[in-house]
Amino acid sequence: MRKILTLAGLLALTSGAAFAEARSETRCGWFVNPTPGNFYLTDAEGDWWFASQGSLEVGGWENLDWSDADFGADWVATNGSYGYGCACAAGDYGRAAEGEVWFIDTLKALPLAKCLRDPALPPPPRD
Repeated sequence: MRKILTLAGLLALTSGAAFAEARSETRCGWFVNPTPGNFYLTDAEGDWWFASQGSLEVGGWENLDWSDADFGADWVATNGSYGYGCACAAGDYGRAAEGEVWFIDTLKALPLAKCLRDPALPPPPRD
């Protein structure tokens, strides 16, 4: 009986973890930082704002490990050091029509070529 209860407990924990992971999704596209304090991702479904100077910062934004988002030579500067790159952002998102982002877990830079070759993405932001 004890083994059955332990197994049942383990299954409950596993299914709970699976549920939590199922809520999280990864979106990939153009990561844009056009001006100080403004950050968003544009994918095939629209714009997803992570921070807007003076008015918005989604949960988790302040805790991101920016070492994963080192764009290096794959960053296109359009306004001094501001600009865009290609990236994937994992987190909890809401409705695409509203561009809702509830929480951001990770931001990972990708080679520019990945976004340039993706036919589902709009063209990169204008230089």
